[in-house]
Amino acid sequence: MSPLHQAVRLALSAAAEPAKAEVMRAYMKSEMPFLGVQASPRRAALKKVFTGHRLGAAPEWRRAVLGLWREAEYREERYAAIELTGFRLYKTWQTLYTIPMYEEMIVTGAWWDYVDELAVHRVGGLLGAFPDTMRPLMLDWARGDDLWKRRTSILCQNRFKERTDTGLLYACIEPSLSDTDFFARKAIGWALREYAKVKPDEVVRYADHKGISGLSRREALRNLPVT
Repeated sequence: MSPLHQAVRLALSAAAEPAKAEVMRAYMKSEMPFLGVQASPRRAALKKVFTGHRLGAAPEWRRAVLGLWREAEYREERYAAIELTGFRLYKTWQTLYTIPMYEEMIVTGAWWDYVDELAVHRVGGLLGAFPDTMRPLMLDWARGDDLWKRRTSILCQNRFKERTDTGLLYACIEPSLSDTDFFARKAIGWALREYAKVKPDEVVRYADHKGISGLSRREALRNLPVT
């Protein structure tokens, strides 16, 4: 275990409320145990650790992230790995070299609490910065068999607002329209609901698409004055 990982584990243990651990585990339906660290104290503790254990180069940072991820014994340690991917000191290291790292975390994490943060805040950032490479990759993920990569492709533009590539959004949604899985349908609805903040009429039109499930439609139109 690296010094950074040791420091992360100590900091998380110090911030833990063990009485909450089982409740958190049950809510998340997690096989991996929790320490019982809630979001705000976790972020505060990790900020101190990451500031005090600076990494000198992008490859070292990627190794540190994957070390935390792969060696995690508690779910909060995987949350720490995700926090480290977005730590402010390493913004310039968000390059195409991070794609294999994020793909591994998405595929092996395979649950919404991991995947959604990575999809919206990390993969989405790469799409905005490197559209020529990321657009075909998202289309490939959208058409693949892995549910969580498909969910990522659907959600990756959730913060784009007026910059949303509508064609890409629909192209990533449509391979999953026939999927009966809750997380696929929920992702479709969430992505459309975010787009409805800037193009409500377009989302209403699209939500009437004959292949959209009731769940996706309800999620998409939740904040609009339509039935």
